Amino acid sequence: MEKINKQRKGNLTWDEYFMGIAKLSSMRSKDPNTQVGACIVGSDNRILSIGYNGCPNGFNDDEFPWDREGEPLNTKYLYVCHAEMNSVLNYRGNRKELESAKIYVDLFPCNECAKIIIQAGIKEVVYLSDKYANTDGTIASKKLFDTCGVKYRQIKLSGKEIKLDL
Repeated sequence: MEKINKQRKGNLTWDEYFMGIAKLSSMRSKDPNTQVGACIVGSDNRILSIGYNGCPNGFNDDEFPWDREGEPLNTKYLYVCHAEMNSVLNYRGNRKELESAKIYVDLFPCNECAKIIIQAGIKEVVYLSDKYANTDGTIASKKLFDTCGVKYRQIKLSGKEIKLDL
């Protein structure tokens, strides 16, 4: 059979598509410094859940301390829910579907999110940035993932630009 090649060139790969969804989700974050999104994908390349870093439901964003420095109770760190946590908690389907799923995230997961990812049964982490690679939290995350059999890899971007006009 003769091959007919009329497909559009330059379409997104699955990795680019799902990381694009994670990046788009990060734009919902009200954090003035760090916006992180996550997209959980089943083994059949279907999106199971998304999330971004932000306040817990019912917590007033306008009264939330978004500072990075200062007394612990006056900074964001004791209050914010990370994108990975939110994506797992936002999932409304059968928990068995999370087993063997992938999670796409802007930033390599912290050690607390690594534990959530492992407990959810997610088997692969695809990340964009590892800017905290040398911190204790990220070193612990990698040790947790390695010990528990969760693969992780940094996405290799092709330089494609996605533009949305809303």
